[in-house]
Amino acid sequence: MAYSNFTLDAALEAFDLEEVDAAGIFAASEPVKPSELLTSVLARNIPLALAVGTEKVKSELIVANVLVELREQLEHRVSFFSGIEFNVDADAGLTGVCDFMISLSPRQFSLKAPIIILVEPKKDDMLVGVGQCVAEMVAAQRFNAEEGNDIAHIYGTITSGIDWIFLKLDRKQLYIDMAPYQIAQCDKILGILASMVEQKA
Repeated sequence: MAYSNFTLDAALEAFDLEEVDAAGIFAASEPVKPSELLTSVLARNIPLALAVGTEKVKSELIVANVLVELREQLEHRVSFFSGIEFNVDADAGLTGVCDFMISLSPRQFSLKAPIIILVEPKKDDMLVGVGQCVAEMVAAQRFNAEEGNDIAHIYGTITSGIDWIFLKLDRKQLYIDMAPYQIAQCDKILGILASMVEQKA
């Protein structure tokens, strides 16, 4: 089994997680104003990404640019990774390639302290990506425990580039806010991601 094979129910059962109603859990996060560069890039890229319509082009033209902006806003205190293998526990099915990961370490050449997992849903079906995201969050939690990283919470995002859904894993409690934020709310999305890095979400 691999990350992409997990449904939400399978992940909850396999990792003994409790799902907590979390509507609006990230609503209090302060918006972060995007740079003029990101605003310009998104204005140019979003129509093209929508026209092409594939998961790959949305990740390249939208998601990657948002994450680069986050890294800039946080003065390179974080690193981000795309399409890397993250094999933590084969027996538990915690293996596979992660779409995107944010690490609390500024080191860009090796993954040291994963804190945010981003999953791109297949065929823009946001619900399909939830189980995969949860499994990758559990893997990040275990990785940090093994590495002695003192990180209280692991966060997750399921994004089509246009829609963004946010999750939080606190030990065995899983919080999912299924109300999507839109890329038009880029300042709010950046604010939520920044609050995750600061462990304030």
